[in-house]
Amino acid sequence: MAERKLLAGHAIRRLRRGAGLTQAAMADMLAISPSYLNLVERNQRPVSATLLIKLAESFDFDPRSLTAAEPGGGAEAIRRRLADPMFADLEIDRNEVEEWLASAPGGAAAFARVFDRIGGGEVVEAGDDPVTLVRREIERWRNHFADLDAAAEALADELRLGAGDLYGAIAERLRAKHGLTIRVLPADVLPDMLRRLDLHARQLQLSEMLDPASRTFAVAFQLGQIEAKAEIDALAKGAGFTDRAAERLYRRHLLGYFAAALMMPYARFLRGCETTGYDIELLQRRFGAGFEQVAHRLTTLQRVGARGLPFFMIRIDRAGQASKRYPGASGAALVEADGRCPLWRLHHAFDRPGSLMVQLVELEDGARWLTMARTVTPQGSRFGAVHAEFAIGLGVAASQAGVLAAASGFDLAGRAMPIGLGCRACFRNDCPQRSIAPAGRALLINERERRTSALTFAGD
Repeated sequence: MAERKLLAGHAIRRLRRGAGLTQAAMADMLAISPSYLNLVERNQRPVSATLLIKLAESFDFDPRSLTAAEPGGGAEAIRRRLADPMFADLEIDRNEVEEWLASAPGGAAAFARVFDRIGGGEVVEAGDDPVTLVRREIERWRNHFADLDAAAEALADELRLGAGDLYGAIAERLRAKHGLTIRVLPADVLPDMLRRLDLHARQLQLSEMLDPASRTFAVAFQLGQIEAKAEIDALAKGAGFTDRAAERLYRRHLLGYFAAALMMPYARFLRGCETTGYDIELLQRRFGAGFEQVAHRLTTLQRVGARGLPFFMIRIDRAGQASKRYPGASGAALVEADGRCPLWRLHHAFDRPGSLMVQLVELEDGARWLTMARTVTPQGSRFGAVHAEFAIGLGVAASQAGVLAAASGFDLAGRAMPIGLGCRACFRNDCPQRSIAPAGRALLINERERRTSALTFAGD
């Protein structure tokens, strides 16, 4: 599998200036031409492995700093900020943004920080949103927690020695080692709850509404609270949250991660992915997991020396609101964007519940993705109650999707559906689905013409 190219011009420029070197002097130290270094600093050439080694040998720095996020989140994130109506008269295009990032990354980062701080005119206090804080921390790890994976894998191997049934093995371990019994209770006894730990009775109580995969996940989650406590405490402490709700939300994510890793141990799961072409239905049956559990697990496969494909995952409701976003190592703008395109079949999944919808899409910047979408219904809904429904979106770069079973019959280099990141952030011409003009662009009204799109705008 080809690795994603490392473009780190801003970090290398910062390193050079910190050392007080001209481009010519640094190029001489690295035995490369000044023109090549200039291209690297302008993100027109990737940082090769050879250059990375030379940098590490010549300068005292952490190579991981080169993979740090681009200033302000990169060109697309800066463009979304510049789409604010206050900049409408400036009509700054993509090339100007990229030149700005290349020539003055510090200035771009400062702009992004100030814009985010004022929040479009209203002061936003940092740390107000626990969900955002937790997402940022998860993304810092690319949703791969090596210590949790190692602990879950070792425990899974130990449990397999005693029984082939994972649910039964975990239940027995909770009983024998921790004095907890499992009790499945009628829905009337747990009317609005799926899982409850009763420490007085030393019982883990589960609702009968849970299906087998969800029951296994629930008992694995409970076992993680006990046996992965040290690893989770260390990760939570390292995150340094000052917001108590954010810390609890982060701990819950880590416990869910551990439970999924116990059900789908890393090496066995990756081997299953590679031998089945990442066939989600087969993986569900092989590991006794649900669709959403497998989808989330696919975003975590970033173990050093044993990486899987860099999937992203997003979960939305019928109103298009995102309740889960995991870019993993994909760097997909489709996950990060505030808006989404109605031409993306993620939204169409609600029309065909339970069916996997596969689509090849292309963004404005030329990035192509093979995406999959399917609806899921959370456990616990009873007859007569409100039934929640979500659509899960998965995707991987088209250049890496050839091994997928879902890619069968697709010409990954052929025609793709052109989509954007929501109408406000999309500058495509003549889109028949357009609802509003891009932010910062004035509408053009011509009574003598009617184009494919009812809305045309300046800069067309």
